[in-house]
Amino acid sequence: MTSAPSAGPSSGFSTNPPLATTLGPAPLVDPRAAPQAGASSAAPAPVAAKPKPKPAPPRETALSRDPRPSLQPETFYTTAKAAERYRVIAENGGWPNVTAVAPGANGRAVTLLRQRLAIEGDLPAGQESGEQWDDALTAAVKSYQARLGLRQSGIVGGATLKALNVPAATRHRQLASSAERIAASTFAFGPKYIVVNIPSASVEAVEDDRVVRRYVAVVGDVKNPSPEVTTRVVAVNLNPTWTVPTSIIKKEIIPKMRKDPGYLSRAKIRILDSAGQEIDPATIDWNTERAAGFTLRQDSGAHNALGAIRINMPNAHAVYMHDTPTKHSFARDYRFLSHGCVRVEGVYDLAAWILDGSNSRVTKDMLLENQKSGERVDLRPPQPVPVVWIYMTGWASADGIVHFRDDVYGLDKMTYASANELIPPAPASTGR
Repeated sequence: MTSAPSAGPSSGFSTNPPLATTLGPAPLVDPRAAPQAGASSAAPAPVAAKPKPKPAPPRETALSRDPRPSLQPETFYTTAKAAERYRVIAENGGWPNVTAVAPGANGRAVTLLRQRLAIEGDLPAGQESGEQWDDALTAAVKSYQARLGLRQSGIVGGATLKALNVPAATRHRQLASSAERIAASTFAFGPKYIVVNIPSASVEAVEDDRVVRRYVAVVGDVKNPSPEVTTRVVAVNLNPTWTVPTSIIKKEIIPKMRKDPGYLSRAKIRILDSAGQEIDPATIDWNTERAAGFTLRQDSGAHNALGAIRINMPNAHAVYMHDTPTKHSFARDYRFLSHGCVRVEGVYDLAAWILDGSNSRVTKDMLLENQKSGERVDLRPPQPVPVVWIYMTGWASADGIVHFRDDVYGLDKMTYASANELIPPAPASTGR
């Protein structure tokens, strides 16, 4: 969600659940009863059993376990070098397309897979030929899957097969475009910082050049993309209120109120005028956009769109990281679902890490206990923590390992005849 941060304490907290429409049960009919006049005496048709719901497909993505941050001071240099490497691969014909295949297979499909994985370096040199599947090939497939943020099954199919058949020219464009975006970033690294790589839909807590915590995230959808942001975390808000952005009032709230006048009451969203006085929704003509001229603020509580905790980071886009009442979204492979803010699965743990200092120990349990009061609480870290939201569909870590994610927002439009001009001199030092 996007909104301007709300000031001051919550305007109210309610423990009442949202109202729900209750439908009475359908009348029961005794099949032994005599038929009414004019009714057919034929026996009623048997009621078909409801089909069992199909099990959810197995998840194909996986949270990276790589301790190296996706963004470091040297990432621009390593990514630009990788872009040049992939340009050469593309100019030399790229790589062969492969078909679905799994351990135990043999034949030409295995040979093509060996060639494909050897070109990017997942399979060691000298093992690119042969029709038999062996342990080295399983390890190579898992290496590839790890670089792509996929579950390391060792099987070529589904998302893995799709990724393997992305052309080398596209991979070069991802790296070159990402290098350009990294170069434009003004992020000031510190000994402790947070990275949100939007295409990865994940959050990294970095300390002393290592990822000490990594979290599944939900980021902006295609119509409401998460912006690239460079800022600092200045506070953690427990039991925050949510000020509804004007864009959401126009696109979502007004249409809902036209169909359902009780919507705001159930959602516990109040309408406030410029003096902070509450306005009765019934006094507003919802066939106009008059409501967009007021402040719509959702009370804190379990129903709140931000959940029970917000990580406050001042920025021109009025976005932040927060909790969510719709936690089932974290279990999805496709997590581009928000209005621009970043929902974090382990947000209490992340907040505790932000607030923790050498002179003040903060734990997740402490935050949960404070949240129970239902009152708005603002907590500040010992030092503001730098945070960057960046859009990298391709990047190379400090050891040269190349990673890719899908270009969900379609931003990789840049093409280069050569990536040489991107490559700066090697950094003399990565000190901060």
